[in-house]
Amino acid sequence: QVQLVESGGDLAQPGGSLRLSCAASGSIFSINTMGWYRQAPGKQRELVATITSAGSTNYADSVKGRFTISRDNAKNTVYLQMNSLKPEDTGVYYCSAYILSRWTKVFSYYWGQGTQVVVSS
Repeated sequence: QVQLVESGGDLAQPGGSLRLSCAASGSIFSINTMGWYRQAPGKQRELVATITSAGSTNYADSVKGRFTISRDNAKNTVYLQMNSLKPEDTGVYYCSAYILSRWTKVFSYYWGQGTQVVVSS
């Protein structure tokens, strides 16, 4: 069993900052790509940023230069530093990870339960 637990969602003012964290635990042999997605009310879930185990990153155009994804492989944790927040960044932020199970030796995608980010004055 694998679990992803996000934290850090909150209410922030436009121009403010938040830092999201997501820790993976359970029957993990290794973790490949980790990432953040978000879903705004009435919209489909969209990619925010991803990071490979080697540290290569990818960002949605809408967050480039404002958000930074990072990870601590020793802690199986991924972070999302969000600066210069805009109202359109509002949504539920989900963590994802491509994980090799310790027992089955099969890679699968896992998702967290989501953390709410609201950007409003």
